[in-house]
Amino acid sequence: MARVSSITRVLKIIEAVSAAQRPLSPLDLSEILDIPKPTMHRLIQQLQEEGFVRVDINGTIVPASRTRHMAIHLWQSQQVAIQRFAILQRLVDKIGETCGMAVPYYVNMVYTDRVPCPSALQVYMPTDSQAPIWCTAAGKIYLSTLTKDDRVTLLKNLSLTAITPATITDRDALNQSLEQVAKLRYAISDEEYIAQAVSIAVAINDTQGRYIGSLYTTAPKTRKSLEDLIGFVPDMQKAADDIRDAFFGEI
Repeated sequence: MARVSSITRVLKIIEAVSAAQRPLSPLDLSEILDIPKPTMHRLIQQLQEEGFVRVDINGTIVPASRTRHMAIHLWQSQQVAIQRFAILQRLVDKIGETCGMAVPYYVNMVYTDRVPCPSALQVYMPTDSQAPIWCTAAGKIYLSTLTKDDRVTLLKNLSLTAITPATITDRDALNQSLEQVAKLRYAISDEEYIAQAVSIAVAINDTQGRYIGSLYTTAPKTRKSLEDLIGFVPDMQKAADDIRDAFFGEI
């Protein structure tokens, strides 16, 4: 059998940790990647020292800052970014409202991309700003992709602060609404984060159907109703597929 280099093993560890639906233990990684346990512990130690992975409170391995930054740099590479913004602009032209993308970061969503609508009156959510996952459409579509057990555990540990009078702060009610989101494949925020504003979001998935980000549109209620935005869900889902294909090189 051909000898596997240490570089290959290191890259496979980073890939497995990044793609895992739940944090993996060193033993999990050893079994999945067929790497001897002593070698696995040595490589994890090296990756931890270099900032590519970290050991969480449960002793499992999760991506650290350098791996996250590498993913962001890939996401923001010029060729992919140009295609992504062209897709967002096409969606803005179709809907007539601001569209953008967000990704989860701990208990918040970070807005990574934004193409504004031409109107002077618009809901302003600048890139790199953060918003709670429990009251934004982008955050709720992410929560809907979690397993039921993971979602219940996360909601139990979240402080569901009321951002507006419409924010859902009852955990059971929020969890029930997220189950409906999972069935419908789109999420809504009806003044739950910003008063007099509505928003909807759909998931952007990779080629294996795993969530990688949220595609959202938002509008002031004086111009668009929630029902108006829901009518554009098929267009948003098509745009989400186009963004996936642009990133994974299928177009």
